Amino acid sequence: MKATSFASFETAIGRCGIAWNEHEAVVAVRLPALDGAPRSRSFASAGEAVPPPAVAAAIDGIVALLQGQARDLAEVPLDMQDLPAFDRRVYELARRIAPGHTLTYGELARQLGEPGAARRVGQALGRNPFPLVVPCHRVLAAGGQTGGFSAPGGVETKLRLLAIEGATLNGTLPLF
Repeated sequence: MKATSFASFETAIGRCGIAWNEHEAVVAVRLPALDGAPRSRSFASAGEAVPPPAVAAAIDGIVALLQGQARDLAEVPLDMQDLPAFDRRVYELARRIAPGHTLTYGELARQLGEPGAARRVGQALGRNPFPLVVPCHRVLAAGGQTGGFSAPGGVETKLRLLAIEGATLNGTLPLF
């Protein structure tokens, strides 16, 4: 997963970043760091560029989602070829969680056919290089507890994202 290009862009939660490869598949999305700038560890070898159409559409979707619009980013092309197979499976399932809805780590593990793998699901989501596009913020701990969130701001950012989306617990009960 080598980024060839990147761009940064303004959102309702601050300046984010996105990197893509020569095939215009996204290799990383970065949320704002605590100082308001996107963390750029995946962008080190990439040059800043004007996003091609598919990436521009991803940026538009991220911006809209963070403005509170129900956006499904499942069509954003991702480059997951260098990721572990388990992580790819987790990300593919997480991408199916609609805005405003949540699942638990255990529910995702059961959907993977590995009911005892809730902790592994959480670890995979903690390594998620595509936050928002792979909506790891929509995955909660057992009993509707927030669980962790590895993005800057941690659980506070996760709760903010869920509030923006008007999240519900398992599609039925309001989270907030």
